[in-house]
Amino acid sequence: MSYQLHYWPSIQGRGEFVRLALEAAGAPYVDVARGDAASGQGLPALFHYLQDESVARPPFACPVLVDGKQVIGQTAAILLYLGPRLKLVGASEADRLWTHQIQLTIADAVDEAHNTHHPVGAGLYYEEQKMEAARAAKEFRTQRIPKFLGWLEAVLARNPKGDRHLVGARLSYADLSLFQLVAGLLYAFPKATKRALKKTPLVLALHERVAQQARVSAYLRSERRIAFNEDGIFRRYPELDA
Repeated sequence: MSYQLHYWPSIQGRGEFVRLALEAAGAPYVDVARGDAASGQGLPALFHYLQDESVARPPFACPVLVDGKQVIGQTAAILLYLGPRLKLVGASEADRLWTHQIQLTIADAVDEAHNTHHPVGAGLYYEEQKMEAARAAKEFRTQRIPKFLGWLEAVLARNPKGDRHLVGARLSYADLSLFQLVAGLLYAFPKATKRALKKTPLVLALHERVAQQARVSAYLRSERRIAFNEDGIFRRYPELDA
């Protein structure tokens, strides 16, 4: 049976971290909201899990992964579940917990990137909070991007199995998420991110290796990969990358 991924059909967003894991593993899945509502897919299927009272344990928001009777929300929780099933995490409890910790830290970085263009409220338009966004973006560019990438650089450097992966000696979902974080930062803050990457060569090298992984490379060239846009988490407003 295919995994069912429920996420907004026109943006990468947090769902992209799950898509990358499924694609890298060659796992069968359906990106449900991008399907036809007449065939039981589309947005109505997504809203069923978010809003229908028949769902005993409703996710707070998407992404949502459905695997048989399992309904799982939150990107990090989904990847914690998928990791061993897709062979994208180490076998030991220590490796699984460490990979999960890295994923949660990447999720923090993603949230902060989003909050640069919506620092006052997610329900307001960017144009309604541009002054506050400029202040938030300056802090993110100068302090937070270097701190997050610097921490990931240290994780790579201290990996006892070598600096080619974040955990152990083989590809994990944390590596894939690092790729997506860097890709998003390069889209939204190309100047600031390139400056930070000059000081974090191991992060840059891993980002490039993941992009070259056979299944990931094929996915990135396919129509399944949604382009970055200004409705997603990573948004390119040149004035915020001053």
